[in-house]
Amino acid sequence: MLSSKMGSKKRIHLWKKAILHFSLCFAMGFFTGFAPTSNGSSILPSRASAKFTPGENNIPRLQSKVFQPPENSNRSLMAEIPAKKSDNSSELSQFSDEKINNDPIEFDELKPLRLLIIVTTLRPYNLFQSAYLNRLGQTLKLVKAPLLWIVVESKPVWDDTAEVLRRSGVMYRHLVCRENATDAASRVDHQRNHALNHIKHHRLDGIVHFADPSNVYDLEFFDEIRKIEELGTWAVALLSGTRKKVVVEGPVCASSTNQVIGWHVNTRDNNLTANFFLNISSFAFNSSILWDPERWGRSSSMQHNSHNSIEFVQNLVLEDETKVQGLPKGCSNIMLWRLYLQPPSTLSNFPNPRGAWTLDHHLPLNLPFSASSSQR
Repeated sequence: MLSSKMGSKKRIHLWKKAILHFSLCFAMGFFTGFAPTSNGSSILPSRASAKFTPGENNIPRLQSKVFQPPENSNRSLMAEIPAKKSDNSSELSQFSDEKINNDPIEFDELKPLRLLIIVTTLRPYNLFQSAYLNRLGQTLKLVKAPLLWIVVESKPVWDDTAEVLRRSGVMYRHLVCRENATDAASRVDHQRNHALNHIKHHRLDGIVHFADPSNVYDLEFFDEIRKIEELGTWAVALLSGTRKKVVVEGPVCASSTNQVIGWHVNTRDNNLTANFFLNISSFAFNSSILWDPERWGRSSSMQHNSHNSIEFVQNLVLEDETKVQGLPKGCSNIMLWRLYLQPPSTLSNFPNPRGAWTLDHHLPLNLPFSASSSQR
């Protein structure tokens, strides 16, 4: 009983002592806050204070102290530094002015590239179609973006067309034309008109070019057609597996300029002026002509009265050659080749003419591995 009373007294004594210490610390801190601050020396070094002087452009000035070099420092070396600095600064200013005047900044490289709209029409039952389409897709994959590949085909569609487009890595749109056609020429015209109506409906703003699957391109060609403002044309080399010569058709330009002064075609037609029809792969145009011809000084009534969009565009190229831009400069370089190869109607080892290039059976073995290794 006595021990419990002694323990409680000790706890009360500790609490009183803690409260007393806390009260003393609180009182010292409270009264220290009312003590006046001194402008004299302090523990931390004083910083330069900013003075605001009205009437002098409100520029704050800093009070700075003059730097006193140590007594044992090399004064002769320090005296030479300002003179050299001033000479260098003057030379630097002259160099910078000369650099700015002689080397202006080129802002044309910062402009975004124009959209290229490549239109390709497919023929039915062409056994080379898949190979041509795959090659063209790999070519377009190397072209700088933005580029849109519009592929149009009529029914029945090829089984592997969508697969080739997906594997190409190019932004594309796969369209199916449902217009009935009596022959191959009218079928292709319906497909081209279907593509142009799609461009016109969605107002795809860019440079339109018709690329046949058999075309072979120089990559510089796509950089050149991006320079077209309204209409552009170029020479095309026609290659054939049955002929022993190369036929070149296209515009004739004035010497070292882009001005088209006429055309060169390979034909024996006596009435060339009336029957001349421009090669579909030898020109490109600004797509805004389809929905806003008045922007380019054309009559909108011509377009509304014409149901054939491709014929409308070809007439625009031929009606006023002064507005057609020849590419490249001087119309001297060949950048596009059309390859004509007539595929056979059927192949014995290709049972499905509309299917993909797949082998239903293994190839027959006519050279065993052991025999080939023994011949070495």
